[in-house]
Amino acid sequence: MSERSILRWTGFIALTAGLTVMHALPAIAGPPYQSDDPEPTDYRHYEIYTFNKGVRFKGDLSGASGIDFNYGAAPDLQLTATLPVGFDFPSNGMTAFGLSNIELAAKYRFLHQDKFGFDVAVFPRVFLPSGSRSVGDRQASFLLPIWVQKDWGEWSAFGGGGCQFSAAGRSHDFCIYGGTLTRQVLPKLQLGVEIFHQTADRAGNLATTSLGIGAKYDLDENIHLLGYAAKGIQNAPTTNQYSWYAAVLFTF
Repeated sequence: MSERSILRWTGFIALTAGLTVMHALPAIAGPPYQSDDPEPTDYRHYEIYTFNKGVRFKGDLSGASGIDFNYGAAPDLQLTATLPVGFDFPSNGMTAFGLSNIELAAKYRFLHQDKFGFDVAVFPRVFLPSGSRSVGDRQASFLLPIWVQKDWGEWSAFGGGGCQFSAAGRSHDFCIYGGTLTRQVLPKLQLGVEIFHQTADRAGNLATTSLGIGAKYDLDENIHLLGYAAKGIQNAPTTNQYSWYAAVLFTF
């Protein structure tokens, strides 16, 4: 698939799509935003995302398409597996495709708004070594974040952060922090804004901060369109000239 085809496909979804919770439907957490929220998939329910995401920086375009599988294994416990196929369109060099870093995660919500005032959850995630030499990271890593959320009326605010630790050593460790504000503007449409920061992910690289907008549109109780677009506001030319996430979500 060409760079132009990828951008055309993701742009179409992003213009019509979006994220998060509609009270008559199973809870939808995290995507399309980079920040996550503490709401796990409902007990004995599924959330399956077919997604495409990417970023342009230094004239290169890279990202992944894949499946993000989530299951409510117990009350307040979500199990997650993500299978991404990475792509890279360098400004100079060969286009590359391949199996990127498979992700395994578990989200556990241990505090609730009705008793504590906020939902709070941990969401540890393991990144397995990439299955390709040309895309992804060849070293395993582990992300340990904590996420917090507060809802009022049609509004929801969530965010948090954590650090990712690499088997390659401390020079490859980094931390992330983000916050998102969403509003249910129509019965089937939710919009949101986000600020997100990541420290340098290895020696010699720069930190990055971005501003993004996201949306979720519910086609029906089981099919949802999600979209997100962001632009770097710190070190943008070398970290994030623009980035996107687009997905079709199936809930049942």
